[in-house]
Amino acid sequence: MSETVLSARGLVKRYGQVTALDGCDFDLLPGEVLAVIGDNGAGKSSLIKALTGAVQPDAGEISLDGVPIRFHGPLDARRHGIETVYQDLAVAPALDIATNLFLGREIRRRGPLGAAFRLLDKPRMRAEAARHLAELKIGIQSITQPLESLSGGQRQGVAVARAAAWARHVIVLDEPTAALGVKESGQVLELIARIRDRGLPVVLISHNMPHVFEIADRIHIQRLGRREALIKPSDHSMSEVVAVMTGALRLGEKEGAVVVDEAAASAAGIRADDG
Repeated sequence: MSETVLSARGLVKRYGQVTALDGCDFDLLPGEVLAVIGDNGAGKSSLIKALTGAVQPDAGEISLDGVPIRFHGPLDARRHGIETVYQDLAVAPALDIATNLFLGREIRRRGPLGAAFRLLDKPRMRAEAARHLAELKIGIQSITQPLESLSGGQRQGVAVARAAAWARHVIVLDEPTAALGVKESGQVLELIARIRDRGLPVVLISHNMPHVFEIADRIHIQRLGRREALIKPSDHSMSEVVAVMTGALRLGEKEGAVVVDEAAASAAGIRADDG
């Protein structure tokens, strides 16, 4: 698909005798939120790591804007405009918000003093950090606050804002609402929607089905190392999606058709007419 921002065909990744990816495909369209879901061991993490340069696939092809590419590491993926926010956020709690937004990309002062002594241009960093947060409507009392003084939702917002500030192609969010309350989760989902509205596609890895159905434009269902289905949440019920994810149901050849694996459905406690 030439219109895809990030795509993959036939990805294979083995760890010894374990096959984590078994010919996996992936397609991310411009300006969409694509949720990636799957049971434990389905290969979600290996897929995302392959797409962001954290692991090298044993076979298959990854394309960025329709051009085949091979990432040699996470920094290489970042240089190509792919930013990832992991569950641990990779932030420095004792440092202020502006410093966290520019971690690894600090702005040096202009002139010989900046070059010789590697002095930071803190006023410029603070001004640009404040602008980024304002554009995404992230409410922070002061840009000079240490990150550890913020709530969990605000910290997540800062981490996502940092990714949005530097990403040119894709933002990958790994369980961004995990361990957050209802209000804070809602704020993060609103932030994701604002990033999408700016035209930047988002890959959302999540186990939270209500959040997936609320924010995702399409859902990539991962199962046994492969893409089991790629669907729109408006076309299927939540129970159907979970059943496909667990193998109780599978999608037929006809668009929207659901084929029931009676034995698997019975074992999972799902009736054929659920949803």
